[in-house]
Amino acid sequence: MASLNVGNLGEYLREQRRNAQLSLRQLADAAGVSNPYLSQIERGLRKPSADILQQLAKALRISAETLYVQAGMLDEREREELETRAVILADPSINERQKQVLLQIYESFRKENALDTESTESTESTESTESTADTADTEAAGRAAGADAGRSRGSSGGSSATDGSAATPPSN
Repeated sequence: MASLNVGNLGEYLREQRRNAQLSLRQLADAAGVSNPYLSQIERGLRKPSADILQQLAKALRISAETLYVQAGMLDEREREELETRAVILADPSINERQKQVLLQIYESFRKENALDTESTESTESTESTESTADTADTEAAGRAAGADAGRSRGSSGGSSATDGSAATPPSN
């Protein structure tokens, strides 16, 4: 579990409270916490529990998962998964069996995509390593060819070789 990022949480809470047009005292009363305690949370001096965050979220009419993410208690992907599950479970237009089937399908797709992502990342990593090696080989070959060309250009008129080998006369 990630450590609490209380400073950002406090700023986020203050922003949400202001957007909801609530005073510090009004939010504290609605959430069932003391005014000084809420003030300390907003200033980054206190680390609220998950229960307190849930009470604050309810009073602000935002998702508790959003506050958990801000507090570093929950990963963004986990929040999205929980919210998706909550939406499915809360839908009154489908029955319990249909909800369970949807959740099973959802989970199977997530697992399948996770496996696809892992294999793609593994393949890309291998290709990247091979590409880097190929680039290095190509660059080395280019430098060697350039050096050979430089030695050839350095000889005068092509009639003598600088490396001691016999020069061949140009053909007509």
